[in-house]
Amino acid sequence: MTLYKYLKKQKQNQRKMWAILLDPDKVDLPNFKKLVEKIHLAKPDLLLVGGSFISEQKLLKLVKKLKKHCQIPVLLFPGGPAQISPDADALMLLSLISGRNAEYLIGKHVEAAPILHHSGLEIIPTGYLLIENGKSTSVEYISNTKPIPRNKTDIALATALAGEMLGLKMLYLEAGSGAKKPVPLKMISAISKHSRLPLIVGGGIKTRTRVLKAWAAGADLVVVGTAFEENVFKKT
Repeated sequence: MTLYKYLKKQKQNQRKMWAILLDPDKVDLPNFKKLVEKIHLAKPDLLLVGGSFISEQKLLKLVKKLKKHCQIPVLLFPGGPAQISPDADALMLLSLISGRNAEYLIGKHVEAAPILHHSGLEIIPTGYLLIENGKSTSVEYISNTKPIPRNKTDIALATALAGEMLGLKMLYLEAGSGAKKPVPLKMISAISKHSRLPLIVGGGIKTRTRVLKAWAAGADLVVVGTAFEENVFKKT
């Protein structure tokens, strides 16, 4: 079963999932054993690997180690065409549909296409929506796009539906790394209600309570990154 089919099946069965986002630039490879122990204790459903600034060698080393020492699927969350590892289980081909910068709608994809074609990776076309969180984010700066305002649920919903109609297979609502405020629950609920695609939500989720609220609002997969890195992922 492909990873995408697995995610679709989990959605159909209404089984909620969560993932840890690992940035290769922030992972201490010499102390990799401790990271593996933390992952096993946390018991995520998926491991996402990616970030804004990543050296290709760090990415390759991290993914290879994760596949060797963990039985958890590894899904690439690339910030650029160089962030590709054939050892991963799949790659989200992200299209920043909330922005209007052609480079992140198709340009970077053209650069990556020849590599991806020969990689053997499962490719999952994913609509990426950046949502305002109260501060500027790396994604906003690098992509030169503005996030969808928090109070514009109608724009977020229309954007998500357009992505679905264009043939994208998943939707990712992103508040940004270390966000002050997570994606609004009202926005998650509206998109979940009207879209049939697996819905991923990340950014600013620092407690289990926030995970539960995102799930209840309709998120199928919740992503935790900064809170896991900083050992502040709390139970309340």
